[in-house]
Amino acid sequence: MESIPPILAKPPTPAKIKKRNRRIFIFLIVGFVIVLLLGISFFRKRDPVITVQTEKVARHDITEIVVANGKIQPVVEVHISPEVSGEIIALPVKEGQKVKKGDLLLKIKPDFYIAAMKQAEANYESSLAAADSATASLEKADADFQRNKELFARKLISESDYIGFKVARDVARAQLESATNQVNMAKASVDSAKDSLDKTTIVSPINGTISQLNSQLGERVLGTVENAGTDIMTISDLNNMEARVNVGEMDVVLIQPGQKAKLEVDSFHDKKFTGIVTDISNSSGANSRSVASLASSAQNSSGDVTQFQVRIHVNEQEFFRPGMSVTANIETRYRTNVIGIPIACVTTRLPKDKSKPAGDAKTNSISSATTNTNSAGKKSDDKKGPTEVVFVVNGDRTKMVPVKIGINDDNYWEITDGLTGGEEIVTGSYRAISRDLEDGKRIKKGLAGFDVEKTP
Repeated sequence: MESIPPILAKPPTPAKIKKRNRRIFIFLIVGFVIVLLLGISFFRKRDPVITVQTEKVARHDITEIVVANGKIQPVVEVHISPEVSGEIIALPVKEGQKVKKGDLLLKIKPDFYIAAMKQAEANYESSLAAADSATASLEKADADFQRNKELFARKLISESDYIGFKVARDVARAQLESATNQVNMAKASVDSAKDSLDKTTIVSPINGTISQLNSQLGERVLGTVENAGTDIMTISDLNNMEARVNVGEMDVVLIQPGQKAKLEVDSFHDKKFTGIVTDISNSSGANSRSVASLASSAQNSSGDVTQFQVRIHVNEQEFFRPGMSVTANIETRYRTNVIGIPIACVTTRLPKDKSKPAGDAKTNSISSATTNTNSAGKKSDDKKGPTEVVFVVNGDRTKMVPVKIGINDDNYWEITDGLTGGEEIVTGSYRAISRDLEDGKRIKKGLAGFDVEKTP
């Protein structure tokens, strides 16, 4: 039997073809929408919306302040040290006691100095007697010379005898001169011994208060004649006080005598005081302190913080004690009705490298920080460092504007160039200003704490 051929498939009907094409079209539409959404999401991630706070530029009065720390000290302060050594046998004062000029402060045992003065007086009397004897010897020698001079003129004595009498007179005259000098030396010794004896009694040189007493009755002290001397006590005029503060070398050039200052004394935290700058030291001297002494030994680094002492007279009278801690806010420079913006608004940016794509801010910042060199290996002369900028609101984007700053106080920078007033600038957040914002970035006004919005 012959095989029967298979039955041929029926061709698709127009309805099935139309249904299949519709499915393909729907799949294409869905795929296109998905790709479109992915593209939008991708580009939105590349250009995020940054949430910021803004403020209008206005004019302000700005006072530049230099802050310095130091101690309250009397304007007049006298350290009492003896000029002679010995044992303290009288000390009628105590710490905190008020004294007047001429009051007895202490007395040193005078026995040694009394004996020294008596010995000097005896030497003086002896030198006077020696001078009288030399005077008599000179008178006799001169008389002998005059008599023998006449005899020599009449050829009654020899020339050698005449010369002998002349030499004897000259020797007697020299002995008298030496005796006179001995008298003067002995008189000076008497005066010195008397002066040393007088210095065993010490009186107050000023009206003031015993602010510090370092020695006790019966203690032996060293004089300042040949030694550093013992610092027995300190007398201070507590009615006239000043603040002595240390100012760094960068700020001391801004300070001048006569400038006003506001003072905060730790012991009087509920009171404010005022003062006037009276003196600025010309050299750092002993006010410099080594940073290495404050740093850890593991850091292996050292440096000097150079400071200058500034004295500020305190206008108000209060029961200050020497050594109280004080903080001085010295008003150095003033500006009235100038363009001022909050300090947080100003930041720095490196100039962009025009040879790099403008959209890659990170690449531009890195490349601008890299030092360009020419074929000879020298640095390019047209390379600039970081520039102070602010971000001005321009619609929903920012415009980075370079500015020049002047003085500042606790709240505002003075703007000398770049802004005219009335512009709306970005004032926060700190992260947005310091890191996120660049020229042309998309922004929206919002609350602090929401820096970047990555969703539509």
